[in-house]
Order: sequence, then structure tokens, then C-alpha cells
Amino acid sequence: MKNHPIKAVCLAISMVSPVFSNHHKETQGWSNLFNGKNLTGFSQKNGTATFEAKEGSIVGTTAKGSPNSFLCTEKLYGDFDLIFEVKVHNNLNSGVMIRSQTKGNTSEGRVNGPQVEIEASGAKGAESGYIYGEACGGWMTPKNLLKPHKHFKDGEWNKYRILAKGPRIQVWINDVQISDLTDVPKYKTYSKGFIGLQVHGVGNRGPFDVAWKNLKIREL
Repeated sequence: MKNHPIKAVCLAISMVSPVFSNHHKETQGWSNLFNGKNLTGFSQKNGTATFEAKEGSIVGTTAKGSPNSFLCTEKLYGDFDLIFEVKVHNNLNSGVMIRSQTKGNTSEGRVNGPQVEIEASGAKGAESGYIYGEACGGWMTPKNLLKPHKHFKDGEWNKYRILAKGPRIQVWINDVQISDLTDVPKYKTYSKGFIGLQVHGVGNRGPFDVAWKNLKIREL
């Protein structure tokens, strides 16, 4: 067994956290990532999927032949508490990038960093809420702890909370804690960066869409 300085713990996904509800009630220190009207404060990196502000939400729609596309905050974030609601087409995989960057720090450079997974549960459950290393090594959540679950409600709006503090990243979906990951090696590279909304490439299928609303952040 290799001695690897990664400590990773995924708590039982049946655990309900009252902290999520308490944070919804707090207003001090929170700011809106999305103004509900237009995409001011965001810029697109990679891919040709379309993003638009529509009826108080950000809607991302796939484009045939496009690689993964990302709508990213122009501001960079380190330690934060992020909440939002998301609804995704059952045939589309998505995610939210955190503390991320592009290769060479250019808009054309490949987006890379931690990604919190978003996908429909389907009949057998899925991996929503676990943490994937986009273009930086694959799953950050240990594979033996990637247990499919159905806490993501297909075809409905789902509440996410992402709490990132130091090398520790915690994720809740609909008030249920899914992940509690501490990854020191990755944190050395990804301690601060943009937040990005992903539309996954789907080849020649589609079009499929994903929508986000009520995106709020509190810097810690």
C-alpha cells in the first residue's frame, strides 16, 4: 500500500444536516452570483454550448459536437459557502466547478479543477454530490466510496450546498450530506479559483439542458 497524504471521508448519505436550513435563514454576508437578469460577472470558457438568462435562471443547452462547456465567474473564490438550485435533463451530465482554473490562465485553456457532480438519479441511483477532478486526475472522492444514491430528484429543482474551507469540501443535496472530502494534495493546486457551471459534451445527441437559480455565496 502506498503512503498517500489524502484523507477522504464521505459521510453516510442518509445523514440530514440542519446546518443547510440554518444557512438559508441567514442573510448577512451572502451575495448573489447571478442577478437573475443577465450573465454579468460570468464568461464562457471551452465548448460551444449556449448559456442564457431565462425566467430568473441560467439555462445551459448542449451543442452537437461540442466538448464540455463552462460558464465561469470572473471573480475568484477560495473559502466559501455556496447554495443554489439546479434542474437537469435526465440524459445530461453536469456539474459545478469550484476553485478552478484554465491551462495557461487563458479562456481557450482547458478548464480544470474540482467539480461537484450533477446528474439524474435514474432507476439505479447516481453520483450527484461527489467530487470529480475535471482534467486533473478523475474522481477526487475515493472510488470505493462512490455509492450511487437517489437524493437527487429527477425532473425537479434540487437544492445544493457546497462548503469549501481549506482543503475540506462538504456537499449537501436537498438537506442530505453527500460528501465530506479532505484532499491536501489537490488543495495545494486548487486553493482558489473561479466557480463554473458545466454543460457536458454529448456528441451528436440532444439538445439537452440544465438550469440553475438562486445562486448565492458567502465568502469565509
